[in-house]
Amino acid sequence: MKISYNWLKQFINIDWDAVKTGELLTDLGLEIEGIDTYQSVKGGLEGVVVGEVLTCEQHPNADRLKVTTVDVGGDKPLHIVCGAPNVAAGQKVPVATIGTTLYSAEGEAWTIKKGKIRGEESHGMICAEDELGLGSSHDGIMILDKNIEVGTLAANIFDIENDQVFEIGLTPNRADAMSHFGVARDLKAGLIQQEVNLELITPSVSAFHVDNRVLKIDVDVQDKTRAPRYCGVTISGLKVSASPSWLQHRLKAIGLSPINNIVDATNYVLHELGQPLHAFDADKISGKKIIVKTLPAGTKFVTLDEVERELHEEDLMICDGKETPMCIAGVFGGIHSGVTEETTSIFLESAYFDPVSIRKSAKRHALNTDASFRFERGIDPNITEYALKRAALLITEIAGGEITSDLIDEYPVKIEDFQVRLSFENAENLIGEEIPREIIKRILMSLDITINNVTETGLGLTVPAYRNDVQREADIIEEILRVYGYNNIGITEKLNASISNSSKFEDHKVQNVIGDQLVSQGFYEIMANSLTTPKYANLSEHLKEEHNVTMLNPLSTDLSVLRQSLLFSGLEAIAHNINRRQTSLKLFEFGKTYHNYNDTREEHKHLSLLITGNKNAERWNAENKASDFFYLKGSVDAVLNRLGISRARTSPIKNDVFSEGLSLGLGKTKLVDFGIVKKSILKTFGISQEVLFADFNWDNILEVAKRNKITFTDIPKYPEVRRDFALLLDQSVQFEDIHKIAKQTEKQLLKNVNLFDVYEGKNLPKGKKSYAVSFTLLDEHKTLTDKQIDKIMNKLQANFEKQLGAELR
Repeated sequence: MKISYNWLKQFINIDWDAVKTGELLTDLGLEIEGIDTYQSVKGGLEGVVVGEVLTCEQHPNADRLKVTTVDVGGDKPLHIVCGAPNVAAGQKVPVATIGTTLYSAEGEAWTIKKGKIRGEESHGMICAEDELGLGSSHDGIMILDKNIEVGTLAANIFDIENDQVFEIGLTPNRADAMSHFGVARDLKAGLIQQEVNLELITPSVSAFHVDNRVLKIDVDVQDKTRAPRYCGVTISGLKVSASPSWLQHRLKAIGLSPINNIVDATNYVLHELGQPLHAFDADKISGKKIIVKTLPAGTKFVTLDEVERELHEEDLMICDGKETPMCIAGVFGGIHSGVTEETTSIFLESAYFDPVSIRKSAKRHALNTDASFRFERGIDPNITEYALKRAALLITEIAGGEITSDLIDEYPVKIEDFQVRLSFENAENLIGEEIPREIIKRILMSLDITINNVTETGLGLTVPAYRNDVQREADIIEEILRVYGYNNIGITEKLNASISNSSKFEDHKVQNVIGDQLVSQGFYEIMANSLTTPKYANLSEHLKEEHNVTMLNPLSTDLSVLRQSLLFSGLEAIAHNINRRQTSLKLFEFGKTYHNYNDTREEHKHLSLLITGNKNAERWNAENKASDFFYLKGSVDAVLNRLGISRARTSPIKNDVFSEGLSLGLGKTKLVDFGIVKKSILKTFGISQEVLFADFNWDNILEVAKRNKITFTDIPKYPEVRRDFALLLDQSVQFEDIHKIAKQTEKQLLKNVNLFDVYEGKNLPKGKKSYAVSFTLLDEHKTLTDKQIDKIMNKLQANFEKQLGAELR
């Protein structure tokens, strides 16, 4: 939000420099993000002086140029070549001296330099209106009043506005500060705390009166819930034209473009007092009647931006006597009822609309206007009539005309102020130190908070309705603290610390452990938005649209539901990176999924891994290998092993987002699904390379990790022995068969069975393959003898031959 310092000084006569004022506003909670300089004429005409043309002769080498001598108050006249047809001796003219910087209409800077024009030296420039930024005329040079003294600075004779503009990062709760008056009100409170007492100057409306009653427009507020207060008045005989320069400067300073005197006046009062206004062309109001109501869903309405919109049944509309919509109340006007150059009479509206209703309509139609910005945050319901009078007087001042109706004020149920009780003890506990009670009272009164009663323990307070963010005791304490100054609260030198007895399996601790491990393996953590599009539910049979948790007031259709899976938000991240030539990715995310099962909402925590591209970064001395299923499986096993979960069983995948995959679990408890994502799903995101995905059920992982007891065993004192078999087997035999037979044959001493080579090809009988299998034997109490080892290996060989038809190669 932009606040003009010159405009602010109309409310409070402060002589501080802008930087010091900005520091105080920041301390008050109105954070100043920057201070910009505004000049109505860019450059401020610095270096431009008034000169008198002493001589004017024809240029010897150019028909359209003149050679002049100009007195600018210096030691000697300047020799200047001029191409203007109206230059003549005896004129007083604006002269840009050497070194002066001027600006084009597009804002490009150019500097006046000494030079030669067709052989004649020129030491400056006699300027036209457009060259100085004082108008658009370029027919000739400006001719000034002959009574102006030579050498006078041009900045002293033209109406140039120099201003400093605060950029305030306004928080959403501070609706009361969304105007120059609101900021001045806060500034006054801060100055009182600085022991600087200044009066708050408010525009007078005492001159408001009805000139005649020739144009009456009735008002019928049918929806009093959405429009608790509605005011209006007519003004006739006005003339729509450009606004006076002072008004244009005010609007330009805060980044608004002047339109015409009527619209500019309503915008001026909006930013002055914080009350949105709307002017209707009175001749376009059928039946001379205003009806405030909602219309049936699907009603067509063309707004000022020439876009035809379909209305919602909850959109509050301003209609004419035929119930034809003219304006989306508090949001945007219609194209057919606005003020034009032919307008001679208006109906001026000032209202208080329900903030929730305005916010929904603005979001529904993707419209964000200065009016809706204020209405949806809650404006002052008690300023409605005052702002209308202020705007009416301003319009009659700059556009002429007369007030031609009584002021209508439909306000059936007054919006009450807030009653709050403040405990001195609670204030001290929350602030951390005791603020003198007299200072507390002074601060509250400076904020327009009325003190109804005072006791030893606290205060009974009435908070004005425009402070809709101050309704609790904690809000009152916050107000006291921000005006008193956070910097004035002392910091204790005592350091307190407490030690809590917490389990090492608390969620955040386990997350940190696994997160650190994944980062050490080259993964990057991502944090995706939990809001997503409902279309993703169609990508898997396990996800259904009826299970979506839908937002009541979504920001957009693409962010209208909570996600049911971490996969799709992860694929969005992968697609985003691939489109920026980051094709090798290893990502992980801790996040939640949300489900609506038979009107019972559930949320489940997950850990997701996403891998695509090469395993390692490209290097000259290492071969690039693509990440594959087994690389993903290793990452999954590493997570489980880190948590001491080593007994997980493998089962076929039951998730249709994978083309190939596995599921790991303990009993009926599923721990993780992982595999290769289907190409049809990747195509939806524009991804053409393979993507690997693992989905850990984090809630189950934590439960299993808590139950799992880590045991420790001594390192064996005695050596282990390894023996190998090269077995010729049928193609149908699996390693699982060998492992099972081996474990059944020797349960005590056989510690490990490993397949380390598979051979299929020539020199082998048809339908056969060769497995190279190693067997690790260990007796934890003594050293194994060759006799024991040979006996075990013979048993193994015999069982393989008998049960599998194996042969030793």
